[in-house]
Amino acid sequence: MAACASKGGCPSDYVALSIAVVSMILLLLKATLPYLIHKIPRPKGSSFWLVAIQVLASFNLLLSIIALNFLKFRKRHWWRSCYLWAVWIEGPLGFGLLLSCRITQIFQLYYIFVKRRLPPIRSYIFLSLILLPWIASAAFIHIRKPLNYRCHMGTVWIIPVMGLHALYVVALIAFTGAVRHVEFRFHELKDLWRGILVSAASIGIWVAAYVMNEVREDISWLEIASRFLLLVMTSVLVLAFFSFSISQPLISLMSLRKKDHKEYKTMSQALGIHDSGIHLQREPISIIDPDEPLDKLLLNRRFRQSFMEFADSCLAGESVHFYDEVQQFDKIPIQDPVRRIYMARHIIEKYIAAGAPREVNISHRIRQEILSSNDLSHADLFKNTLGELMQLMKLNLAKDYWSSMYFMKLKEEVNMRTVDHELEHASGWNFSPRLSSVHCSDDPFQHEHSPRNSACHSHNSKLQ
Repeated sequence: MAACASKGGCPSDYVALSIAVVSMILLLLKATLPYLIHKIPRPKGSSFWLVAIQVLASFNLLLSIIALNFLKFRKRHWWRSCYLWAVWIEGPLGFGLLLSCRITQIFQLYYIFVKRRLPPIRSYIFLSLILLPWIASAAFIHIRKPLNYRCHMGTVWIIPVMGLHALYVVALIAFTGAVRHVEFRFHELKDLWRGILVSAASIGIWVAAYVMNEVREDISWLEIASRFLLLVMTSVLVLAFFSFSISQPLISLMSLRKKDHKEYKTMSQALGIHDSGIHLQREPISIIDPDEPLDKLLLNRRFRQSFMEFADSCLAGESVHFYDEVQQFDKIPIQDPVRRIYMARHIIEKYIAAGAPREVNISHRIRQEILSSNDLSHADLFKNTLGELMQLMKLNLAKDYWSSMYFMKLKEEVNMRTVDHELEHASGWNFSPRLSSVHCSDDPFQHEHSPRNSACHSHNSKLQ
């Protein structure tokens, strides 16, 4: 036992290594499979890179624990340096980075759902600031060099180091406590508490294992047991942390758990907004009059679908999709600010923010009004934006739509349905169960723009 305790190769070592390898594989699968299976487009901004950084930090933490327990450290090999693995990779690039990403996510939750506004500081700046104590501590330890040849440090150093680990868990608890009264729709709070519980338990076991190693290094079974506990608990930590509340404060698209298997095509459906989606068969039949104002015509869902398909064929459909989602936003009662904030944040990230997947063509002033709004649930949040986009659609898309095949198909469909409705009303039988000849996906997450033959002109006029 003494030989395998010092050189490795104990049965428990193989078990711990196997658990660590399986954890890394599962972590990689959880990070990639949703994009491969559900064909989720890669999100932009912090909703993607915060998760990607957490994956990197998890790998760093696992590799550092493996290296510290199974590598022989030699000064002539820089990649076998105790300070590289035990200080930098385990600290600022591992546990510190993992906890800092989670604190950044809770910081976003706090400002969005408690303050009801977008965070005043960008996520990458906030993450860099809260990571500074880890970097400063790692640099200080590297300069003082308190580690022995086994990469262990004395009790005088263990207490402040473990205190730094615990401090970030306390910060997690403090931020989570600040949002505990928010009635989240997608289990964010429940998952955050679970992550805190797992991280606190892991730190407790780490402290116990370090103390056992430092106090009695001459006891072989104690060294083997502490080594096993460190690696197994680290594997549990990174896997559990990545599984809980890993997405932006919206519906989690990264989870493959069975309870989250239900898929939603639109955010309005995920939020349970009444009559979300386009139900053409239930729409009352009405004649489309080109002389009516466009804003009034767009209230007709049948017309809006046809107009949306025409705009998509011209590669200018973002304005119509934006209008449709704002209509869903307006259906949420003012007395339900949480759901309104979910929907508003979704619309901002998809249509308003710079570089958004379907960024709409609006003036800088209007864009900043939304991004700096003090209340994301306000009834008039998108009022000025709709006004600008309505003018653009009237000047460009509307003129070409009336001479397009899309309007001709809609007109023919309405006429057929009118005749069928009259026959059904007169005889009591439905002689023509025809379906709409216009097909347009009500899926702003997955919709692909494919140019079609239509009377489209250029719609690239910019608002200054």
